[in-house]
Amino acid sequence: MSTVNIPAFPLTDEQKQIIELCHDFAEKEIRPRGREVDEADTVTPVDIFRKAAQVGIADFMIPTEYGGGGMTDVFTQCLVQEELCWGDPGIGNLVCSNGFFSDPLMVLGTEEQKRKWLPPTTGPDAIMTSLATTEPGSGSDAASIITTATKVDGGYKINGQKAWISNAGAAEQYVVFAKTDKTKRSAGVTAFMFKKDTPGVSFGEPMKKMGQRAIVCREVFFDDMFVPDEDRLGEEGQGFYGLMGTFDISRVVLGAAAVGAARAAYEYALNYARERKQFGVPIIEHQAVAFRLAEMATRIESARLLVHHAARVIDSGQRATGLAAMCKLQASETAMFVTHAAVQTLGGWGYSREFPVEQWMRDVKLEEIEEGTSDIMKLVISRNLD
Repeated sequence: MSTVNIPAFPLTDEQKQIIELCHDFAEKEIRPRGREVDEADTVTPVDIFRKAAQVGIADFMIPTEYGGGGMTDVFTQCLVQEELCWGDPGIGNLVCSNGFFSDPLMVLGTEEQKRKWLPPTTGPDAIMTSLATTEPGSGSDAASIITTATKVDGGYKINGQKAWISNAGAAEQYVVFAKTDKTKRSAGVTAFMFKKDTPGVSFGEPMKKMGQRAIVCREVFFDDMFVPDEDRLGEEGQGFYGLMGTFDISRVVLGAAAVGAARAAYEYALNYARERKQFGVPIIEHQAVAFRLAEMATRIESARLLVHHAARVIDSGQRATGLAAMCKLQASETAMFVTHAAVQTLGGWGYSREFPVEQWMRDVKLEEIEEGTSDIMKLVISRNLD
């Protein structure tokens, strides 16, 4: 059985072409570099990002009026993300990081702000971007951040610390979420734009990670960093609303990323089982192995169907907070199950760095954590039951 990206809904010719382009890029540019980037540990593979920008993949989520690829529907974004993360989860997510940066800007930004901040993130010379939300004491609970933005003449002074910030230091443009009212939780959060060279911002050393090492994370420190009024996104207190609005989209797209990684691991294990012999026959003829592969394939197809359904619901204009959480929960736990099963299928070789499945198992663990852990996703689902 093939787990090739077969959507649950009809595709346009343009969507078919973008799948083909992204799969070709993943096969030729991403997959061959996965192990090297993983072992480099704290080195951002900027050259791969540059190649993706040159062929129009890095900015595909950004509207055409700002120089992007114009694939703003979530369904198409999922098709692309699955292919890229089939190549390598970390590199695939890195290539698409500018799309995640653009989401809060699209939700909260004025037309003038979009014209200022989005064009540099598009085209063959696209710069890298970053979202600064997580703090040492607040991860999934974004309303509890303590970084402050204090009103001063002409703007705000930002003070505090962020942690686990993807692309920090390598990125040129940032969105930061800070408290403009410390007495409030979500209603006190406001979003701001700033550039890497702004006085008062500094970056820590690369953080050592279990997986997805293509995306280098650092701490970010703010010491009276001044942001002018015109770089505040939305009104004071709207930041959390903007962040939650983007989560409904990003959690579904991350679900597609998890499906792509699971598909890669399944295909690798399936091919190995067909070629590897034990007791004189290919191991796929052993019932235990065949049943394991059957469950892997079934879970992948189920997760993909949920991803595509959630994407289409969002694209129809409907609220999908609970469904997006279901999507991320199901897809991320499927990826963890499938990569673990792939390692088990390869036996000792699966445990070896000679084969990629052990890396993919480490990589997909992040999908159960980022933008809300599996436990948080269950809480979100329980609060959005019909």
